[in-house]
Amino acid sequence: MAAGIIPIILSGGAGTRLWPLSRAARPKQFLSFGREEAGGRHSLFQQAALRCRGLPFDPRPVVVGADDHRFLLAENLARIGIAADILLEPAPRNTCAAVAAGCLQALARAPDALVAVLAADHHIPEGGAFAQAMREAAPDARDGRLVAFGVRPDRPATGYGYILPGRRLRRAMAVERFVEKPAAARAERFVAESWLWNSGNFLFRADAFLDELARLQPAILDAVRAAHGGARPDLDFLRLDEASFTAAPAVAVDRAVMERTDRAAVLPVGYRWSDVGSWDTVGGMIDGDEAGNAVVGEAALVAASGNLVHSPDRLTALVGVRDTVVVSTRDCLLVMPKAHAGDVGGLVERLAAEGRPEAVETLLTLRPWGSYERLDRGDGYQVKRTVVAPGGVLSLQKHAHRAEHWVVVTGEAEVTIGGQTRTLLPGQSAYVPQGTVHRLANRGAEPAVLIEVQTGSYLGEDDIVRLEDVYNRKAGE
Repeated sequence: MAAGIIPIILSGGAGTRLWPLSRAARPKQFLSFGREEAGGRHSLFQQAALRCRGLPFDPRPVVVGADDHRFLLAENLARIGIAADILLEPAPRNTCAAVAAGCLQALARAPDALVAVLAADHHIPEGGAFAQAMREAAPDARDGRLVAFGVRPDRPATGYGYILPGRRLRRAMAVERFVEKPAAARAERFVAESWLWNSGNFLFRADAFLDELARLQPAILDAVRAAHGGARPDLDFLRLDEASFTAAPAVAVDRAVMERTDRAAVLPVGYRWSDVGSWDTVGGMIDGDEAGNAVVGEAALVAASGNLVHSPDRLTALVGVRDTVVVSTRDCLLVMPKAHAGDVGGLVERLAAEGRPEAVETLLTLRPWGSYERLDRGDGYQVKRTVVAPGGVLSLQKHAHRAEHWVVVTGEAEVTIGGQTRTLLPGQSAYVPQGTVHRLANRGAEPAVLIEVQTGSYLGEDDIVRLEDVYNRKAGE
């Protein structure tokens, strides 16, 4: 038997509505916002995993995430000391296929598995109340009910789905009706009539969910069952079979199952919850000043009220500004009225269509061996700050179109160039001619920090021919 409820944490979203902080290369679930009541500044994904530490949960969650984010998932979990079954989606197929894969993995561990399906990018600061809600919902879930957690609304929000609760079961209530994102007038009526927000988090027996999926969406189950059966291990990950998984219809779990099943139940909960879906919701997570300004980073505010300022890298000044969102990163600046916070996704689509790299890339890029940050770029050259973590090893590689010059700033770097290996200390440098096989590693106990200057006719990350790689990556990763 399982030691407890097995968490299935879904981490496949792109989070474009929180651009420019959240981008495809590092979406919102891997970012931290504001000040956590429990202490520390964990990412939203880490918060989701930490909420499931201790009873009534099984200590090893199942994580279903994008292949492109696999090293972010592993690093985030390692930093908080949690081991997990990490299932990699070869392509996004919406949430129903991901939930099915998680349920199959849970059943492989325990035939009577009770699973909690949780989004990786939600903000629930009251961990004790969250765990208690899971305990309360468990009897109905064990009876075969698919239990949703319904948040009592504090306003008529139009960006959330709503649930109308019906008759009492054990602790939960049967679902009378689901409604997705109503118009403002209808949302006001729902709040007055005690409808609940659909939090998108669920508790059920894994086999009960799969039974309903077989009845309602057999094509999804058949594809995911084949993908899970054909999965192959890769380092600490389990890769779902690509051909099988991509054959699954892309449907949200709410639409595929929860809105159609007669087993749906809802447990009303009173804890604070947000899906962190836009910049105005981020403002609600941060303590404001007496004028209602919420600030992360440095800001100088004069005659300003009701603003959200996110500017960790530089001073941002506002004079006479009200109800405005200002998000400043090293390469982008976003300014908009709070009333337009829902329009950011459309902006990102436009930037992507125009081929702007800022739509998806960040200046800081995380790698399994460490990170690099672009400091400057011009015609035929690029300058980076590269950090190799202790034990980090870059691939043995060569470049067809560029040469590289490395200067060690702190720590020690082991460099292999043309078959010759030596150790560089702070202030020492090495040159890698175009086309020469090379490798960089850190065998020491402290991070190795280097300034890297690249020169050549093409400086894209896909100009890498990997000869050996301990992380099994493709070119460009």
